[in-house]
Amino acid sequence: MKVEVLAVGTELLLGQIADTNGAWLGEQLALAGVDSHFHQVVGDNLDRIVLALRTALARADGVVVTGGLGPTHDDITREAIAEVMQVPLRRDPEIAGRIEALFASRGREMPASNLRQAEVPQGATPIEQRTGTAPGLVCPVGGKVIYALPGVPYELTEMFTRGVLPDLRRRLASSGSTGVIASRVLRTWGLSESALGERLAERVAALDEAGGNPSLALQASGIEGIKVRITVKATDPQSASAMLAAEEAEVRAVVGAEVFGVDAETMELAVSRMLLERHLTLGLAESLTGGLVACRLVAVPGASAWFRGSVVSYAPEVKWNLLGVPAGPVVTEAAAEAMAVGAANALGADVGLALTGVAGPDELEGHAPGTVIVGLVLPGEPPSSRHLRLPGDRERVRQMAVISALDLVRRALATQPAAGS
Repeated sequence: MKVEVLAVGTELLLGQIADTNGAWLGEQLALAGVDSHFHQVVGDNLDRIVLALRTALARADGVVVTGGLGPTHDDITREAIAEVMQVPLRRDPEIAGRIEALFASRGREMPASNLRQAEVPQGATPIEQRTGTAPGLVCPVGGKVIYALPGVPYELTEMFTRGVLPDLRRRLASSGSTGVIASRVLRTWGLSESALGERLAERVAALDEAGGNPSLALQASGIEGIKVRITVKATDPQSASAMLAAEEAEVRAVVGAEVFGVDAETMELAVSRMLLERHLTLGLAESLTGGLVACRLVAVPGASAWFRGSVVSYAPEVKWNLLGVPAGPVVTEAAAEAMAVGAANALGADVGLALTGVAGPDELEGHAPGTVIVGLVLPGEPPSSRHLRLPGDRERVRQMAVISALDLVRRALATQPAAGS
């Protein structure tokens, strides 16, 4: 069974808000075993919404429409659906009464325009609204179906789960189409998209030759690295999970240490887990990043168990006087290593991490913008450093420096035994 998603709203086209509903719906449809090959976004225009609906129904068995169910003049999803169904709109007295009662319970006078939300295309079945005023709709179009849902995310998620999923599952069962589509994302850092693609080319070819299940896809994610998405189709969730685990092992065998996380696991979460496993604490000294590393680390729940703090040593004098860096140039490997040692000592941490460099736009000490030097010291080991050249403007250099430095910590900790091992 194929279902498309259609998001209605000029504000989406103008970039004023992001279509987070589409991403969530795509995930839910896949989990239900429904293919979703196309997603559309259309503005608040009757003719264009009608065209988008007809186009979607020509390609798919159903459409989930989000938005355009409110009480204002530009909320015209109901009218567009009625035109596609070739039926009139009828006011549903039960819905009208519920909307009136809701306003009365809040002690507010109801604008007459709110009764537009009680208009239902003839032959459609309303989905009761439990968190707002706009009900949803299940609208049969021949042997196909249009589901209309509010655009407010918390209203949409509740209504989809309660009112749409059961109907979808019934249709899947009656069509004899059952199964699960599931995905897993492996997050990598250290390879370009083209280099990662070349490394995985042989595996992708083998999967394609075997029928494309599982399948692999690469997604460039800026300062979060390159993601490898594994997608499988299976008869049930348990089989899908087993297939994902098997393919993850295949990908890891090819990609190696560049994989740092799975699905929502960030670099800072990976580092935190490794520190906890080794009973180690971390202290920072930040120059060009100005506290960005610390900001990401403290976003991890329970960070106080392993994160000691950060010295934002932006001025050279702070590096010299507070961290014990020898007076002189501060964009050097020696300075970065001394900063790491100084941070560990000053903060009482087992691991010291430091960043210095030139974010731009001007040169500093003869170094071009994008120059980043990371210093690191681990228990019982001499300090080390890594000289990086990062692309982009000032903000991009700073953000990439953060994840590059944390990746250096991750790789170094991998050589340290976990506690009790």
